[in-house]
Amino acid sequence: MDRPSPEQLARYREMTPMERLRQSTRLYWSARRLREAYERSLHPDWTDREIGDHVRGIFLRAGT
Repeated sequence: MDRPSPEQLARYREMTPMERLRQSTRLYWSARRLREAYERSLHPDWTDREIGDHVRGIFLRAGT
C-alpha cells in the first residue's frame, strides 16, 4: 500500500475537524457508488433496489 506524501500529511493536519468529516463522507459515498457500479456489472438483471440493498448489506458488514 502506498504511503501518503509529506505534502498530503501536512494538508490533512491543517484540516479542521469539519473538513475531515466532509472528506470522509465524500470518500464513503464514492466507495458506495463504485461498489454499486461493480455489482451492476456482475448482476445486470438486478433492479436498482436489489443492488442498493445488496451494497447496503456489504457496507453494514464491512467492520465485522
